[in-house]
Parts: sequence; C-alpha cells; structure tokens
Amino acid sequence: MRTKYAAWVILGILGSFLFGEPAQAGKKKQPDLSKLPPASDRKDLTYDKDIRPIFEASCFKCHGPEKHKGKLRLDNLPDAVKGSEDGKVILPGDGAHSPLVINIAHAGDEDDFMPPPKKGQPLTPEQIGLVRAWIDQGAK
Repeated sequence: MRTKYAAWVILGILGSFLFGEPAQAGKKKQPDLSKLPPASDRKDLTYDKDIRPIFEASCFKCHGPEKHKGKLRLDNLPDAVKGSEDGKVILPGDGAHSPLVINIAHAGDEDDFMPPPKKGQPLTPEQIGLVRAWIDQGAK
C-alpha cells in the first residue's frame, strides 16, 4: 500500500518538475471576482447604443466581422450572446460570472485575458462596469 502511495507522490513531483505545476492538467485558475469593477449604475443599457462602441474600439480586431478568434463574434448581438467555441461568454442577468466580464477584467486565467497582455489596450474599469451592467440587465 505504501508503494502505491509513494508512486503517486513521485508522479506528482515529476509532473510539477516537468510541467511547472502540480499534475492537475486542464484545471483553470478560479476567477478572482474581487478584481471586477462594480457594475455601472446606468439603466436601460443596450448593445447597439452602449456596448457595441466599446467592443468596436477594443474587440473587433479579433472578434469582429472579418476575424472570429475562438469562433467568438462580438460585432452583433445574436452572435455575441451565442458565444464561442468554448461555450457562452455572456450569461444574461449574471455579469459577475460571465466569462466575457471575467476575461476583460483580467480576473481569471491569464490565458483568457482580453485583450491579451501586450496585444491591445485593456478596457477601463468604467467600460467593464458598463458591460457588466448591460449583462446584469439582460444583455439586450
């Protein structure tokens, strides 16, 4: 019995040494929701009037009409709500747990930060707060 346990410990250590992390492949860092800016207190936010201009300035280069990284399009409401190849990024009514908000706020896994570090201007806390409030209000 001790031999089996020792083998697992050795495999864990080897995994840490070889891959730079404990042998928990596929696990993403849990988002730190305390890093999220508060939702804006603006009411009646809409995609076309309030959110599309933010996405157009910061996101369309990779997620617009011509390019769809990760199969995510943010240039129109139906596609944005549909999500990406990894699933929904907008959870209407729940901005704080929406992957889009977590990623633009750089609050989760670094591999998912949007825009990626050194690849674009990050959104301001005010812009993130508007996106979060828009999602909280139903993402319409």
